[in-house]
Amino acid sequence: MPGTYCEIDLDKEKRDAFVYAIKNHYWYQMYIDDLPIWGIVGEADENGEDYYLWTYKKLEIGFNGNRIVDVNLTSEGKVKLVPNTKIQMSYSVKWKKSDVKFEDRFDKYLDPSFFQHRVGFDPGWVNFLCTYLCVSYMQDRDLGDEYGWKQVHGDVFRPSSHPLIFSSLIGSGCQIFAVSLIVIIVAMIEDLYTERGSMLSTAIFVYAATSPVNGYFGGSLYARQGGRRWIKQMFIGAFLIPAMVCGTAFFINFIAIYYHASRAIPFGTMVAVCCICFFVILPLNLVGTILGRNLSGQPNFPCRVNAVPRCCVRSFKAVLMFLLRYFIFTSFWAYKIYYVYGFMMLVLVILCIVTVCVTIVCTYFLLNAEDYRWQWTSFLSAASTAIYVYMYSFYYYFFKTKMYGLFQTSFYFGYMAVFSTALGIMCGWFRGVKFFLLKPDKPELDPWNPENWIQRTDSTDLHSCLTQ
Repeated sequence: MPGTYCEIDLDKEKRDAFVYAIKNHYWYQMYIDDLPIWGIVGEADENGEDYYLWTYKKLEIGFNGNRIVDVNLTSEGKVKLVPNTKIQMSYSVKWKKSDVKFEDRFDKYLDPSFFQHRVGFDPGWVNFLCTYLCVSYMQDRDLGDEYGWKQVHGDVFRPSSHPLIFSSLIGSGCQIFAVSLIVIIVAMIEDLYTERGSMLSTAIFVYAATSPVNGYFGGSLYARQGGRRWIKQMFIGAFLIPAMVCGTAFFINFIAIYYHASRAIPFGTMVAVCCICFFVILPLNLVGTILGRNLSGQPNFPCRVNAVPRCCVRSFKAVLMFLLRYFIFTSFWAYKIYYVYGFMMLVLVILCIVTVCVTIVCTYFLLNAEDYRWQWTSFLSAASTAIYVYMYSFYYYFFKTKMYGLFQTSFYFGYMAVFSTALGIMCGWFRGVKFFLLKPDKPELDPWNPENWIQRTDSTDLHSCLTQ
């Protein structure tokens, strides 16, 4: 065994801390050349009366040429924890040649069997089936007695309530979708899981680079709704997501500093993030807002909006709850490495399709109830996906993890709130933005745009439109 590298004066306070960690099965994670290794703090005897600390760490590092391709950790040197004693800590490193190629060194960390999805009861399949049944029900009905949607043709293009907030959410949702799409594509090509922190760095870079998308969609929608405070809208759209993320991160960071946790964010990183927000995101968002107002800021509604809004009879709301969540949760909060980004791309496409279908059904029922306030309903019916995801995070926390304490609880639920909110905003954009805008010179109707259902007054035309 090698010589001593450090000593620990084990007083009662430190012993209690080690005993607490051993009782609760604490384990630690280290990285050597971006390769993760895990180890346990210690163990207890069979009776649970005496506790032992592993004091000797044996590292075996495999190399191929001048590259590290394999790392193993063995804990030895079990020492009983006795107050008012000194514990000597040591380690050794053994190098050995390996036939593993550098590009294949992460293969042993991947667990293909973990990602084999078992077909069973899943809310995603239930929602897909419900959407199919709703659409089939609408196609088979006799629409001759439906008149509600005809009464709101002069109000359906009226600006939404709180257009400044609505347009900012739409722009942010579009940007989040663009970031998700680009990051997934890059991860499929570059294998970002092989470099520690590369996924987060890529997401931050892509988010800053796609800021013009936020400004363009949010600014153009706000201009079409007659908004005049476009500078305020631009600021809200630019800082909505960064303020939410940074506010949560800074709050958790104070708790991490209090607990002396390694998760504490350095001050330099905070300054760098603030500089990115003010000197990169804000100017690019301004450029996108100006382009959006000038290129797509003029309303092109196919019918005239009534001067006086009609009274609404009743409202209808629906909730979409669909997402494959367990694999992502386990990869982020546990020790699994997520690498099946092709499957994640498929899930994103399915999520988009199901969200659009559900919001179309919600908007149709709302218009048929003679309620023209469809903008927020279509947005919230899709954004309510966040409610299901956050509710599932409670189940995952209490039944799938062993987290406890103020820091771990605030860290988990704080970042899950950020993730769920961002997901809800992204899903709300799927229907909030007019994908299929009716052009005045287009003779036929798009059956998937609820705005087109009010353009004709003959119920037979509506029925033929829905059954195409």
